[in-house]
Amino acid sequence: MSLPTNPVPAGDIRDKLIIGLDLPSVEEARAVVERIGEAGTFYKIGYQLAYAGGFEFARELIGQGKKVFLDLKLHDIGNTVEEGVRSVARLGVTFLTVHAYPQTMRAAVAGRAGSSLKILAVTVLTSYDDNDLAEAGYAPGPAADLVARRAGQARDLGIDGIVCAATEAERVRTVVGPDRLIVTPGIRPAGADAGDQKRVVTPAEGIRLGADHLVVARPIVKAANPRAAAEAIVREIAGVKA
Repeated sequence: MSLPTNPVPAGDIRDKLIIGLDLPSVEEARAVVERIGEAGTFYKIGYQLAYAGGFEFARELIGQGKKVFLDLKLHDIGNTVEEGVRSVARLGVTFLTVHAYPQTMRAAVAGRAGSSLKILAVTVLTSYDDNDLAEAGYAPGPAADLVARRAGQARDLGIDGIVCAATEAERVRTVVGPDRLIVTPGIRPAGADAGDQKRVVTPAEGIRLGADHLVVARPIVKAANPRAAAEAIVREIAGVKA
């Protein structure tokens, strides 16, 4: 079943909400998108769905006027990243993530040249806290310091935006300036289960802290009424932006 065509108006407040389709099959993802309807304009496809037919589904969503954030968090040798990004750019997606290592970011910027694709650098995963970073071999110190350092490198290399926890958005904004995007996962409506996220805020807090886009998955796609859940978050965002 194809989705109804629904071109998204420029500057639509609904674009602030990116709905994470963290689902095991295209059939389930398509059903959720249909239930959300016009309440959703921007969707994230990550590992789980991408490797289960999600690349073709991305084309389907784009053909129906939706925007797509392909969350692949690329990190490999430079040539592999550059050519991979070049292939992704042909899909017509709006955002693609890479890990915020300088060599990887340089390659991604080269690969997206001549396209409208925006590259987002993942600084520190929102499932990581200071203890996780220490366990991974990083020098002792707050995650926010590593986020800021990587954000500065991303800025200097021409990356379009930063993925970070909303709790770090204010500091990141001072580093990257007003023109680069800040996209924040780890968003949970008040009272929602944090799941495996360790640095979480509500949608309103995320916008107040300076995020341009909020990524919300389980609280919407697992809701009894996904459309109502999405609409509630958009209303919360609109209330802050008003």
